[in-house]
Amino acid sequence: MTADEDSQPARRVRFRRARRLVVTAVATYAAVCAMLCLFQSHLIYFPSRSYHATPSDVGLSFEDLRLETSDGVSIAAWYIPHSHAKGSVIFCHGNAGNIADRLHSVKLLCNLGYNVLIFDYRGYGQSEGSPNEAGTYEDAEAAWRYLVEVRGESPRRVVVFGRSLGGAVAIELASRHTPAALVVESTFTRLTDIGRIHYPLIPVGLLLTNRYDSLSKVPAIPCPKLFLHGIDDELIPVGNARTLFEAAALPKQFVETPGGHNTGGFTYGPEYAAQLGVFVDAALETAAR
Repeated sequence: MTADEDSQPARRVRFRRARRLVVTAVATYAAVCAMLCLFQSHLIYFPSRSYHATPSDVGLSFEDLRLETSDGVSIAAWYIPHSHAKGSVIFCHGNAGNIADRLHSVKLLCNLGYNVLIFDYRGYGQSEGSPNEAGTYEDAEAAWRYLVEVRGESPRRVVVFGRSLGGAVAIELASRHTPAALVVESTFTRLTDIGRIHYPLIPVGLLLTNRYDSLSKVPAIPCPKLFLHGIDDELIPVGNARTLFEAAALPKQFVETPGGHNTGGFTYGPEYAAQLGVFVDAALETAAR
């Protein structure tokens, strides 16, 4: 038997082993992709059901509300009035926790002279249902209807505010209506863009059903727009936020603040809260003319 003949069985063994490794790797990759597709909502939404505080705990009077969405879901909301309000802010919070975790931001907005309507998405806090992209849009729409139709607030006195995932919800709401201003903080172009940053080996563009494509919507929003973003944001790079800002139509303003994803923005310090107040006051004055 020649040396070449003797090596053929060994080569066949090595080939079979390599083929098994390839098949195993492909199957594992496919399984991971399938799991991410099936359970993507658990990677996007992190709701908390219990309220650890209410506006009264930070010295604010409020109304505890139930709002009905167009698809029949009852969502929880708080309306915090200001005795001499310049306007009203609809607050769209981020993807984790619930409205009780935003009381510091709410108090700052009230101190600036605005009524605040903050609501929980379906599946968050005391709201019914389970969250999804279309549902979060309908939840924000219910907040708009309550403020404008029930309380009689003029759209020219309404500011839509959104943080992180709530920025995409706020952009959608502002694309449906004409508020006095849109303010977004620590938000992104599209959820697929952020998915590709954090999951570079996964075809997120094919798998994501909750896409939150703000980049295609923001160019058509005519009202004044303020973008705030922490320069050390580890979840949504500031460059991504600038891409969204660049796509927006005038008038617009971009403010970089110190801090990361959960620490940057208008709450970072009094000077940034003041900048937000100056912007919103000017937008309200312009809308009132």
